[in-house]
Amino acid sequence: MSSEPKKYDVVVTRVFDAPVEQVWRAWTDPEYVRQWWGPQGFTCPVARMDFREGGTSLVCMRAPQEYGGQDTYSTWTYTKIVPHERIEYVFNFSDKDGHKLTPAQMGLEAGIPEDGRHVITFKNLGDPSTRLRTGRTEMTMTEHGYTTDQAHDISKAGLEQCLDKMAESLK
Repeated sequence: MSSEPKKYDVVVTRVFDAPVEQVWRAWTDPEYVRQWWGPQGFTCPVARMDFREGGTSLVCMRAPQEYGGQDTYSTWTYTKIVPHERIEYVFNFSDKDGHKLTPAQMGLEAGIPEDGRHVITFKNLGDPSTRLRTGRTEMTMTEHGYTTDQAHDISKAGLEQCLDKMAESLK
């Protein structure tokens, strides 16, 4: 018998009233990323994007003062990019210089994957009023490998808030 813990994936699907090219840009353009990365009340003072297979982006979310105001850095190392269709990357916590830190080194609760595999898919839904294939995009984001319900639920709540901010930035 394997003692491997049960793994939980966070899966969130959103439909944005924006063309797929614009939703894609929200992941690739540092100006967009700074508008939505981090839960409600958090800001993103750093988004250094190296958006290419094998590239690594460095992003920072800053907590509001009532939560301590600390900066949390992470890297996104891209393993697969299919323009306007799919982004796959490995998420790692890091220091401000992009050196990997484990969730335990960050003082985070158990259950968060050390090398978090993420997959984002984009589907052009078109504009039903004109039957054109522009105007609406379905995006599904999957974060793989959580090992506790609590870590899964916290990540899902944070992701939902990030995507709320993304929807606002796309208006």
